[in-house]
Amino acid sequence: MPGFVDPTEPAIAGVDDSPFSAAQDQRAGSAVDLVREALSDSRVALAFQPVMRAGDDSRPAFYEGLIRIFDDAGRVIPARDFIQQVEMQELGRQIDCVALKLGLKALRDAPDIRIAVNMSARSIGYPQWNSILNRGLDRDSTLAERLILEITESSAMMMPELVTVFMRELQHRGISFALDDFGAGYTSFRYLRDFYFDILKIDGQFIRNVASDTDNQVLTQALISIGRHFDMFTVAESVETVEDAAFLASVGIDCMQGYHFGAPTVHPPWEEDSGKKRRA
Repeated sequence: MPGFVDPTEPAIAGVDDSPFSAAQDQRAGSAVDLVREALSDSRVALAFQPVMRAGDDSRPAFYEGLIRIFDDAGRVIPARDFIQQVEMQELGRQIDCVALKLGLKALRDAPDIRIAVNMSARSIGYPQWNSILNRGLDRDSTLAERLILEITESSAMMMPELVTVFMRELQHRGISFALDDFGAGYTSFRYLRDFYFDILKIDGQFIRNVASDTDNQVLTQALISIGRHFDMFTVAESVETVEDAAFLASVGIDCMQGYHFGAPTVHPPWEEDSGKKRRA
């Protein structure tokens, strides 16, 4: 990541030794080391956040499983603190493998729920990831219809033709796909038509304060309209207030996700229910 360069200092071609750059490099290295150690010691979990149907709080439509690692003191480290540093490395592929493995286990443990698991387009064709998926579906083919794979808009646009073929093959097996962070500015509408995602998740930058921000209202309604046109289920991310939830329901969003409905937790409800049954 480029560091800040003082414009009053003479530039040296190919050299950036500013304190800011050094600090960024140190943090990036620390993040990579932390992830590598956590994976080696199996200090990894999914934190599950509910995705609720608009106007129906009775039960989640599905849960998103968000990868979390733990440091050696047991503190939870969210993905935003490390994912950019490892995305381009094989560590990123290993994280996708662990996330998929944990997601499939959760589907086996709770046969009445659906779970969305994040993956990078870079993991398409990664042998270990495909092996985990195939073993999981061979063990229980019904998992496919309850598994949703989330690919970010930026990741999908890195290799759109490959993503299209990959999605088509797995959709034939019953797996659904969600386009994450839609509206962040990457997707060509031509590719959006070709991808045919099942679920469109609208980026939180358009959702926060949507009840009072007229610009966000116009943009959100336009994104919902795009989803409807392409016959995709629409989900609003980062819903944090009752006012925003009410506005989104009024303009026809299908589902909502955010702290208004529940924070991600590494102790999901089905684990608590299972524990109660064992104690009974």
